[in-house]
Amino acid sequence: MDFKLEIPTALAYFRSLVHSDAGFPLLEAAASLAQDDYPELDIQQVLGDMDQVQSRLKRRLAREVDDLEKLRVLNRFFYGDLGFSGNVNDYYDPDNSFLNVVLRTRRGIPISLAVLWLELAAAVGLRAQGVGFPGHFLVKVQLPEPHQGQVILDPFTGESLSREDLLERMQPLRTPAGLPRSLAAPDDLLMHYLRAATPREIIARMLRNLQEIYRAQGDVPRLKAVQDRLDILLPEAGELSQP
Repeated sequence: MDFKLEIPTALAYFRSLVHSDAGFPLLEAAASLAQDDYPELDIQQVLGDMDQVQSRLKRRLAREVDDLEKLRVLNRFFYGDLGFSGNVNDYYDPDNSFLNVVLRTRRGIPISLAVLWLELAAAVGLRAQGVGFPGHFLVKVQLPEPHQGQVILDPFTGESLSREDLLERMQPLRTPAGLPRSLAAPDDLLMHYLRAATPREIIARMLRNLQEIYRAQGDVPRLKAVQDRLDILLPEAGELSQP
């Protein structure tokens, strides 16, 4: 009897990653988005590269330190030693959303940098989450005693943001129609915008970023490829849009 090994398509592989919210593999799902542009991409190689980066970071934390020091070491390692930063020269290059490229060039946009940063934060035991802040993706870290509190970071620069910084970034925003009237106060609205993004929401935002880029470029084939992934990721949204 002949056995034929069938390699799953990129879309089938993506579907297998995002079918459930339980144990959603954020890094792997994010890395897989590059397969439409890089069909020969070895996702396991990308994951292996991140494993090596994690090992390097953990060696920096060989001694027992508190979470605040872990955060400081992580930021020095990520932005200083490794040299990750935002791609200010070509912000709308699709490659900024592809983790295989971001790992090589050390340049990305807030959300792609955040995915890598969050993976490293988790590896050293930090309670970190992504934040779908309007216009600019952020990350937050919950620190325990004796430094109890929440730290908000801009993954584009590694800068820590104060309440005043965040309120200033909210100035161009308008309260969305549909939000409860109770959120009209600045601090209430800020808390609403600082809620943690789920892994599914993070991948959806990455895809929508690509969608906007390809739409602006008039790149219909790539636009369709992104839409196919969104339909798999958010099937309910597709059903609601049906006539």
